[in-house]
Amino acid sequence: MTSFKNCVLLILLTIALIIVVDAAKEGRAIPSEEEKKELKKQLKAINKPAIKSFKTEHGEIFDCIDIHKQLAFDHPLLKNHSVQLKPTTVGNNISERFGPFQLMQEGISCPDGTVIVKRITMQNLMHAQRLKSMGLFGSRHFLTERNNTDSNGQSYLAELCFGPRNFSGAEGYLNLWEPQVSQDQVSLAFLAVGGGSKENFASIAVGWMVNPSLYQNDHVHLYVSWTMNGSNRGCYDLTCPGFVQVSKNIPLGVILKPISVYDGSQYEIRLKLQLYGPNRDWWFSFKGESIGYWPGALFKDQGLANRAKYASWGGQTYSPNTEKTPIMGSGHWPSEGLYKAAYVNSLKVIGNKGTVMDPGLKDLKVYESNPNCYKAILVHEDKVPWLRAVYYGGPPGCIGQ
Repeated sequence: MTSFKNCVLLILLTIALIIVVDAAKEGRAIPSEEEKKELKKQLKAINKPAIKSFKTEHGEIFDCIDIHKQLAFDHPLLKNHSVQLKPTTVGNNISERFGPFQLMQEGISCPDGTVIVKRITMQNLMHAQRLKSMGLFGSRHFLTERNNTDSNGQSYLAELCFGPRNFSGAEGYLNLWEPQVSQDQVSLAFLAVGGGSKENFASIAVGWMVNPSLYQNDHVHLYVSWTMNGSNRGCYDLTCPGFVQVSKNIPLGVILKPISVYDGSQYEIRLKLQLYGPNRDWWFSFKGESIGYWPGALFKDQGLANRAKYASWGGQTYSPNTEKTPIMGSGHWPSEGLYKAAYVNSLKVIGNKGTVMDPGLKDLKVYESNPNCYKAILVHEDKVPWLRAVYYGGPPGCIGQ
């Protein structure tokens, strides 16, 4: 039971940090002039000088930043860090089942020696501060099997957990949807790894997210998040130092498209997290391209220092107490199957020697925080990509109690 609770803890920790509730509904005061001055100071530190900048049709700004002068190196543990480049031999050679995604508009191209990052706005930073003030990062809050609930709202999970086993990575193809949510709701899909005791638990999650308050639109975005120390601190995307970007093509927070169609065309993104190199860095790749990594120095004495013990794939939602639950995944029950329900397939774990494996069935468990609202189904057929997979999700409108 303890190991299963730890598996649930993994995703509660990693995804809780993206829950954002509008300040007005929470009755939060408008920032004072002094607070605004401090936020502006932080923004200046976060948004490094750009060599080139681009504004998209959605009003988002992306900057080309010197790879050696990015935000990650403001972290006290990374002051003398040298940027690592991941050999192409580490990535697997599985061919993509769909053509390339058009992630960035034509004409957006960063020069060699730079990385492409999304410019952080005052609203982004204010939401990051609210997350910390809400105390949603602490592991001790999630040590029992119950909903991730705070005084303002509730979060629900439908996922497939792997572990406890020692391993060095995980991957999967996340079916891509764009669920409609209200301004204050969140709906996302994820792949996560984690490990450690409640004192030093650490976790990393990657996936797609619809979060109008955070991203200032209702599209689906690529996101990452991580937690350490088993405490009430955490981070997402590039709102604080830690993640080292190496890609000049794919930024965190980018809008993902095309989107799957109910009973029609289906689209996926292949995501992988892998521990690699002499520094034991955790690398993140998107459709075979290395986006960046979390340096091993960040996880010294942490649960992810040399291995992971748990992996998780599935979906999560958040909604204020004043609203019913939003769509998770496609908005349809897992029992409807392919073309209708959201899924993550081709689930793999990576052994400590780099061997890519199908997770053992005895090590996989379905977790549903509230089966009345959302469900998950383990799939294990005899053909790729359904050797190991999970269908998950559900419609909106659940009261959630």
